[in-house]
Amino acid sequence: MECSVKSYLFSFLNSFILFHLQACNALGVCCIPLYDTLGAGAVEFIICHAEIPIVFVEEKKIGEFLISFAAIISFGGVTNGQKEEASSHGLSIFSWEEFLIMGGELQLDLPEKKKSDICLIMYTSGTTGEPKGVMISNESILLNIAGIDSFIQSVGEVFSQDDVYLSYLPLAHIFDRIFEEVFISHGSKIGFWRGDVKLLVEDIAELRPTIFCAVPRVLDRIYSGLNAKISAGGILKKTLFNFGYKLKLDNMRKGIRHENAAPFFDKLVFSKVKERLGGKLRIILSGGAPLSAQVEEFLRVVTCAHIVQGYGLTETCAGSFSSIPNEISMLGTVGPPVSHIDVRLESVPEMGYNALSSIPRGEICVRGNVLFSGYYKREDLTQEVMIDGWFHTGDVGEWQSDGSMKVIDRKKNIFKLSHGEYVAVENLENVYGVLPEIDSIWVYGNSFESSLVAVVNPNQQEFERWAAQNGITGSFAELCENSRAKEHILAELTKIAKEKKLKGFEFIKAIHLDPVPFDMERDLITPTYKKKRPQMLKYYQGKIDALYKGMK
Repeated sequence: MECSVKSYLFSFLNSFILFHLQACNALGVCCIPLYDTLGAGAVEFIICHAEIPIVFVEEKKIGEFLISFAAIISFGGVTNGQKEEASSHGLSIFSWEEFLIMGGELQLDLPEKKKSDICLIMYTSGTTGEPKGVMISNESILLNIAGIDSFIQSVGEVFSQDDVYLSYLPLAHIFDRIFEEVFISHGSKIGFWRGDVKLLVEDIAELRPTIFCAVPRVLDRIYSGLNAKISAGGILKKTLFNFGYKLKLDNMRKGIRHENAAPFFDKLVFSKVKERLGGKLRIILSGGAPLSAQVEEFLRVVTCAHIVQGYGLTETCAGSFSSIPNEISMLGTVGPPVSHIDVRLESVPEMGYNALSSIPRGEICVRGNVLFSGYYKREDLTQEVMIDGWFHTGDVGEWQSDGSMKVIDRKKNIFKLSHGEYVAVENLENVYGVLPEIDSIWVYGNSFESSLVAVVNPNQQEFERWAAQNGITGSFAELCENSRAKEHILAELTKIAKEKKLKGFEFIKAIHLDPVPFDMERDLITPTYKKKRPQMLKYYQGKIDALYKGMK
């Protein structure tokens, strides 16, 4: 019961914030959403940089904003102690009831708004440097809403007031913000998770959504959980599952729609997976980072839902590419571009990517009215990425023969080893990251070393299962220090490197196992789970030095 109460409170607060955003839209007030995980320094920077006069904040987060220079409005109450502390900083602070009284019976006519007006400034969480304020216009948002509706209709689906959308990503994330606007425009229902990723599957089962947007790390977790349940079943259940899986996948590869590929096994076997995810889920959208083909294939088969992988940035107002449901050839890609943008690839010769080769590879560049209006107060940074009307994403893509795009690398995440070979680190992490034995991996190298090392978050269930089979005992943390366990993980990494025909210098030569997942509390990842590489190096510097010393 306690969890349910917390869940309802969390959902109520998020709904409250959403209504507040819609009020700002109506009044033509520019909103600047803040991640609650950015840290005090970044929050203070954004409030000062954007010259924010008023901050609306969750009651329990008030203390984090007493360092700022803005008036504070609590969505709940305010204690006398908080009022005194705010006063000592020269700040005004009001409870929600006090704020409403201030408005009195004031009536306002809604102002005339232009499509070029800035609707919101969304500060990127940033993997390096200070956050950048991405200015997004009314036109950008409206174009994307219309584009999403157009895409959904093109694949034979429609959104309606009967849809239930589960909001997992923060409202300060463009992916979620745009989709909430879509569902508001259709009068659909929106539910919010309770804030604990370990309980997300329970939240899905409770809300019974029809649409769910997620980042790959969440879908990886769902994939691991479902696989663990399947592995724990008896021989008969596993045999039946594997037979049904192969049959359905084979039929889907022949072009049969997923709902017609194996209806008998959908009812007998896969319906249990569907029920675990609420029973009504018909579309799962993945964005924010590449979703591995292995996970995407599995989910396409067993969830009895459309799995759509998309690609976009805050600067492109979310969706720029979207894979097409039931097109199994698009596994591992983000699909073709949406209809309201132009896309081209630009060669990156220093990384060996040629946009004019037989397999075109290069930096993804986007053009169209959907693009952002520039970085707030940073015209210099705007000019760096906007060249002749084209926004340079920094991501490297590969055109597929079916017109879809595969994101294969990140232009900036490249370094040179001591023997002069360039290493595209994100591509390697995608290769190594498919191993079921690991949850996440950070690969590191520099120009003073000739080989790569890595920090690995092992998958606890797979790791403990291997340990039990090999007579190794101890807690999860103790297993991560076990030399045999390290050798096992390193051997698996070497095995996948050979299978994928990686070059010798791309093989990982030593690893550190961390039982604690890369998290925001240690400032190792952004709220969208992108790795903060400089911060990771700073945090793990001692471990990295020890790995290189051990090899010598």
